Amino acid sequence: MKKAVIFDFDGTLADTLPVCFYAFQQVFRKFDSTELSSEEIKAMFGPSETGIIRNNLTHESKDEAIELYYDMYLKHHDELVKNDQDIDDLLTHLKEEGYQLGIVTGKARRSLDISLAALQMENFFDVIMTGDDVDNPKPHPEGIFMALHLLGIKNEEALFIGDSEADILAGLAAKVTTIGVHWLPEYQTEDFTVQPDRMFKSVKEFQEAFSRKWSITKSL
Repeated sequence: MKKAVIFDFDGTLADTLPVCFYAFQQVFRKFDSTELSSEEIKAMFGPSETGIIRNNLTHESKDEAIELYYDMYLKHHDELVKNDQDIDDLLTHLKEEGYQLGIVTGKARRSLDISLAALQMENFFDVIMTGDDVDNPKPHPEGIFMALHLLGIKNEEALFIGDSEADILAGLAAKVTTIGVHWLPEYQTEDFTVQPDRMFKSVKEFQEAFSRKWSITKSL
């Protein structure tokens, strides 16, 4: 029996990748005079935004660059990130049905809090693990294990939903039922090399399946 649904954030719960790309592009343009494509930025994903900048920026003013990132992320969030009613309906439905909800994301807490406030999602989640909270980012399952511990549930009682290869690898390593999604306009991984337990391209399709008490695990 499933008791909790845990989500990745960027590209899964919110279409925040465009504002992430924009903020990183401004940082690398200003400090390294480098033009980065969205695919080049995706290749850096894993650590939090601060980790990405510290690991990849050659300019010595890394603290100033990090502040610019957050400034751009906040100033352009409303312009580049739109609320998704299907996601809101899904979270409301799951909460009303009594499921515990969680987030395990590589984002830093600072940018996640900006997005949660802007999208009015602050009150949905029982546990949140960010890139600031773990030593080993996804695809390592540390964040999922920590979330399960804080929720007080076993791995077979949880679902993990994500849009990236790292999400799928982390979920499978944690031995939770792992769902791959391409249900928002921007997502991180086009083709998973390791297949999730199930795949969805529509929030409503997933919600309908869940509402019918359909078994999320693989059919035998």
